[in-house]
Amino acid sequence: MRTSFLGKVHVMPSKYDPETRAKAVRLVREHREDYPSEWAAITAVSKRLGMNAETLRNWIRQQQVDDGDRDGVSSEAAAEIRALKRRNAELEQTIEILKAATSFFVRESDPRNRR
Repeated sequence: MRTSFLGKVHVMPSKYDPETRAKAVRLVREHREDYPSEWAAITAVSKRLGMNAETLRNWIRQQQVDDGDRDGVSSEAAAEIRALKRRNAELEQTIEILKAATSFFVRESDPRNRR
């Protein structure tokens, strides 16, 4: 989940560890045929594990993408995109600092500005 605080975007820490996610997805897959629909299986498993059904549904959809069963951005690709965006932001900040420093040193080295 992403939140905005004072103009900055923060990713909230996950409430569930990867093992819990994998277990929940596996349980839905294993017991899907015991229910009239996938949603019924999801709600049953989510109640049993004490989590939000929509959260579990999202994990299942993401797992389907990761397995190649559904179109979308894989978890691995999404992580790489996040890392690249973070790196890009760092580089943009570095560029701004270097521009300011260059401007400062150009003014300082200008003989007309010496007193």
